[in-house]
Amino acid sequence: MCGIVGAVAERPVNRILIEGLKRLEYRGYDSAGVALSEAGTLNTVKAVGKVANLEAAVAESGVSGHTGIAHTRWATHGGVTEVNAHPHISNNEIALVHNGIIENHESLRAVLKDDGYTFLSDTDTEVMVHLIHQLRQQHNSLLDSVKAAVKQLEGAYGTVVFDKANDNEIIVARSGSPLVIGLGLGENFIASDQLALLAVTRNFIFLEEGDVARITRDTVEIYDINGEPVEREVVESNISQDVSGKGEYRHYMLKEIYEQPMAVRNTLEGRLDGDRVSVDAFGDQANQIFKDVKHVQIIACGTSYHSGMVARYWLEQYAGVSCNVEIASEFRYRESFVHENSLLVTISQSGETADTLAALRLAKEQGYMASMTICNVPGSSLVRESDLAFMTKAGAEIGVASTKAFTTQLVGLLMLTASIAQEKGRDQSVIVNAIKTLPNKLEESLNMAEGIEALAEEFADKHHSLFLGRGSQYPIAMEGALKLKEISYIHAEAYAAGELKHGPLALIDADMPIIVVAPNNELLEKLKSNVEEVRARGGIIYVFADKDSNFASDDTMRVMNVNHVEDIIAPVVYTIPLQLLSYYVAVIKGTDVDQPRNLAKSVTVE
Repeated sequence: MCGIVGAVAERPVNRILIEGLKRLEYRGYDSAGVALSEAGTLNTVKAVGKVANLEAAVAESGVSGHTGIAHTRWATHGGVTEVNAHPHISNNEIALVHNGIIENHESLRAVLKDDGYTFLSDTDTEVMVHLIHQLRQQHNSLLDSVKAAVKQLEGAYGTVVFDKANDNEIIVARSGSPLVIGLGLGENFIASDQLALLAVTRNFIFLEEGDVARITRDTVEIYDINGEPVEREVVESNISQDVSGKGEYRHYMLKEIYEQPMAVRNTLEGRLDGDRVSVDAFGDQANQIFKDVKHVQIIACGTSYHSGMVARYWLEQYAGVSCNVEIASEFRYRESFVHENSLLVTISQSGETADTLAALRLAKEQGYMASMTICNVPGSSLVRESDLAFMTKAGAEIGVASTKAFTTQLVGLLMLTASIAQEKGRDQSVIVNAIKTLPNKLEESLNMAEGIEALAEEFADKHHSLFLGRGSQYPIAMEGALKLKEISYIHAEAYAAGELKHGPLALIDADMPIIVVAPNNELLEKLKSNVEEVRARGGIIYVFADKDSNFASDDTMRVMNVNHVEDIIAPVVYTIPLQLLSYYVAVIKGTDVDQPRNLAKSVTVE
């Protein structure tokens, strides 16, 4: 959530900042702003709504600058207004942008008010810029002022600040919210995501927790959490700068749904050796760790949590290790028991999910044997701070509602299951052979799109829905419900089908669609009984069923046939029609599919 771009250069940076913000629109935001400095003059332009509104306002204002910072805001403290939009200014001298939440902002605000500072906004961020301005009177440099300020801050921040009196430098600080420095020739940059800077550089430095840095046109100085000078690795990115194009598709989400067969091929490339998984895909120490592991603790949020729930079925059945799955925000706030030889697995598309990252850091203090992450972003905090890392290679995912990141996470978790199984001497060839068929099976499921688009018309006037699944399809039902509610704003819930009698049956009527995932497995007959319970109470049922499962459409049931797949990969394949259903329903409802209201792609605050 939120996006930051900053630059200090000899050339005007207006276009660099605006283009960078456009590349970060996928993160979710509600307003945007830019602060530019030239020859000791500080100008700020802000706009509510899309970056295009800011772009027009900057063009109309005619302002320019060789040093500048820009921001897309996702409201936390204070409403969606130009006044609350970033950057924030103190005494027309210091400009600042910030991602995160300052938890002690109220007490700091009270002190600063007593000292004569006037607050124009309702944000926690404005506290930071006034605090730095105040400390600037006591220190010899802006760098020292920022170092002093962060010692007083409680919470999370990725912040960028400059002083118009010395606008050949910008100061940045990172704690709990990611920042990356982009290196140029006679110019340098800062952003919350490397995607923002791919048009101007390929060389990046990822700041670590607690880092403060001074960036000029020609130099980068980094200081660690203890204030000591430190060198950070320069990483060359090979991500395509054209990933943001929608091509022939109406929305990024639809494009990313159709990219899933290729995304899975990329995930598998070079990682299978005959009927075995190449364990070194997880890291140098993976062989020994997988031999010794007796328990897996999975921690994740949202869609990633659902992939972890599916993995629990796989790990216990095929690898013979016990597995717990927990929402990161719950795990970190309770006393938990650490099993012997327990492997902690975090899952995150961005690698910067605040609660998941905090849970990893907590778990490191609790005695886990090792930590591993399944992630889509090289160089992210989870990747850097985990012992092992499996990169999903899904490519940039722009739509807020995750699609290809989810399916590639599932593939990564299947490969983890196979790897642990083979290191423990178990036969895992059934997993690997099934995995190899996945890209083609996903392409077959995409052929259902036309029928699902027609089916979606029946949801045009619906406000509630219920998703049902059994076994490893229960988490897929949860994911289907999440997708529908995220982008169509239809209230959707998911239940294990066996739980119908324990409450959900009370909701059944002709106005609530019931969506069922029904592969042809050992639970099919029990699932059919659950479906009959719904039909007996007047419910309208939509079944995504194996074509050999003997479901038939009638006045109360619509059946969409899915080609038969092996049970172990069925959760991945049955995800596709649910994604398509949510997409086409959202289009009919006329919602903002790629940037649904109130949501952000990367949740970097608690």
